[in-house]
Order: sequence, then structure tokens, then C-alpha cells
Amino acid sequence: MQIKLVAVGSHGDVLPFIGLGTELVRRGHAVILAAPAPFACLAARADLPFHALGTCADYDRAVASPDLWHPRRGASVLFEHFAAATEWTYDWLARTSRPGETLVVASTLGVGARVAQDKLGLPVVTVHVMPMMVESRDAAPVLPGIPFAHRLPSRLRHWLGRGADRYVIDRAALPRLNALRQRLDLAPVRRLRHWWNSPTRILLMFPDWFAAPQADWPAQATQVGFPLVDRFGDAQALSRDLADFLDAGPAPLVFTYGSAMRQGQAFFRTACALCRVTGRRGVLLAPQDGQVPTDLPAGIVHLPYAPLSTLLPRAAALIHHGGVGTVAQALAAGIPQLVIPVAFDHFDEGLRLQRLGLGAVLRRRRFTPARAARVLDRLLASNTVAEACATARARVSREDGIVTACDAIERLIASR
Repeated sequence: MQIKLVAVGSHGDVLPFIGLGTELVRRGHAVILAAPAPFACLAARADLPFHALGTCADYDRAVASPDLWHPRRGASVLFEHFAAATEWTYDWLARTSRPGETLVVASTLGVGARVAQDKLGLPVVTVHVMPMMVESRDAAPVLPGIPFAHRLPSRLRHWLGRGADRYVIDRAALPRLNALRQRLDLAPVRRLRHWWNSPTRILLMFPDWFAAPQADWPAQATQVGFPLVDRFGDAQALSRDLADFLDAGPAPLVFTYGSAMRQGQAFFRTACALCRVTGRRGVLLAPQDGQVPTDLPAGIVHLPYAPLSTLLPRAAALIHHGGVGTVAQALAAGIPQLVIPVAFDHFDEGLRLQRLGLGAVLRRRRFTPARAARVLDRLLASNTVAEACATARARVSREDGIVTACDAIERLIASR
């Protein structure tokens, strides 16, 4: 049986699938990855056969939109831009798959696989890498763009989420999706966040101590732990210059605002000022040009990329946007986190860290050097935070989300 992996999104969405593909190939399975065109080089580095969904220009247009990073408008922009990937995915699966010979493993946004499941009968495994994607009345996520959402009762947050589905997500995603389904003689989808869950199997790539399982989760959902996959990123080891910088002084603060961010100038200006106020060194990670000041003072370095699994154990703290992949890497390193959320799941991940005593959250408007310095000083001086981070590091070290996910995929293959 051939396993077709479909990953639609940015690095945080695609890298777990490169990890899954590499492990499945090691176990002797035939695997091919379909993902946005810019990830072809990462797939090639991992020796994974690759099918491009769209072009590099298509991907760049999607992530370059300023509204993509707006707390309220971001979801609408996301689903509008990635709607084309649904048709590309379905067409590819329809051309190259046969029922009984193909298993599809798809990311949350890889809903073209769900269309293929409905039309062609292909078995599909849905993979959610963030807790926010799983609905629950009893443990509803914190939605972006709603002031003081973390103080609202879970049932009220769930009700607000249903409203966001109806007036934001479904309004942006369903017209084009249902136009495709109509051409295929399929019934329309009424609510995307319910339908995108495969009835075959759902894999949740986060552990139960980070997001406790809920009684109203889908019965076919299985938690498998975090996918720590930064080794499949743009570099597997620290550059010599960065290693020398780390050796030359005390542990620095590390700053990143995500691989796809194009509007991070204010964040990195504040990062430089924060290093000055605290007297700490800093490492700024930003792959795009124009994000970081060009006149960096001594003690602060900028790199497009560095493997967090190697860098963060040598850092004092991580200051970042709150993407779940970045969260997991800092948990594995056992260091405090300060989350400056932007959109999507960032607010929810930040609150989970805060509740577990592993970090703190500052809204972007409150992310000033003086205020951030006070928060960081408190985190770094706290024995309670240090103990919580050490406990998290030990927990993550005992888990392997990629291996556990592949075990679940193989059990599904055997059962069929």
C-alpha cells in the first residue's frame, strides 16, 4: 500500500509530515509527500518523493498578505488563499490513487484529501498538530481577536467559536470547496471544522499532559505526542559563527516570530531594545529580508534559521509568536517561554503554557522593552518555573510523537 502524505501550510505544518514520511520509509513503506512547492528542497534532503501543490509564487502570495497575521481577519485570509490547494490535492489523488492500494495522511488544511475520501473512497487519516483544531464544549480553545477570551467560561468560548465558524471560516472556505463538490456530484459541506475530521482516524500530535483528552472529542481521535522535527529544517547543525557566539558568553535570549511572518519588524526592534534593557545577549531568527534591523549592536546576532533542538538548550529563554512547533521545541529544551501571540492558535498555546507554569503571555501592544524585561526577570528568577520546565523537558524526552503516529498508521493498515 502506498502512503500519500498531504501537508498544506507553512513549516510548522509541513515538517511533521517530512518526519512522518522519513520514519515510514525507514519501516519499508512506499511514501510520497504533497506540499507547497517551496518545501521541495526539504523533501529532497530527506530523500522523500515529492509532489508540488501549486508554485512558489502561489505560496509567496498566500503568506505575504498583511491580513494573514491579523487576529480576526487572519483565518479568513488563510482559507481564501489555500482554497486552491484543495482542488490541486483532489486532482492529484484522483489521478494517482486506487482504492485498496492507497492510504492518505493529511494535515488539517489538506481538505482535498477529504474530498477524495468522499468521492473515491480513499481511507484518510487527519492529522491535527495543534489542540485548537479539536472542538470541545468542556475545553474550548482561546480564540484570537477576542479580548479577555481566556476569562470566559468554556461553553461561551465554544459558542463564540461556532460563530467564528459560521461567519468567518465557513464564509471564506466553503464557497469554493462546495463548488468543487458540486462538480463531483457530492453534497455540500455545512461546517468545515466538523467535516474536515476523517471518520477513519484522527491523529492529534500533542500529548495529554499538554492538552487533556475530552469526552466530547471524536471517538476516532488518538493523541500521539509532539513531533520534534526541526532536524528536517533548513539546517541540521549550528553554524560555526553561531556556535562561536554561544561559546563566547552567557546563555542568550532567542527570538523568533515564525517562518512565514513578513511583518515582524516591530517585534525584532523591541527584541533588540529588550536585550539592551536586560543586559542580555540575543539571537534573532528571521528568514525573510527586512525583518531585523541592519545595525545590530554587539551581543546580538541575526540568522535566517537555526535548529532549535540544538540552539534552545543553550538559551536562557525563548520569546516567540506561540506556534505549537516552536512551543514543543522550547519544552524539550526545558527553558521558559514568553509568547507574543499574533493569530490562529497562538493565544491558545500561550495560555496553555501559562497555566502549566512554563511561561507567560504579552499582547503585541504590551510587548515593550520595560514590560517584557519585568516578565522575563520574573520567569528566569522563579524556582517554580524552573521546576516546571525541567518536568516538561523530562516528559518530552520520554515521548516520540513521530514514532507513535507511525505505529498508529501501521495498525490502521494492518486492520484494513
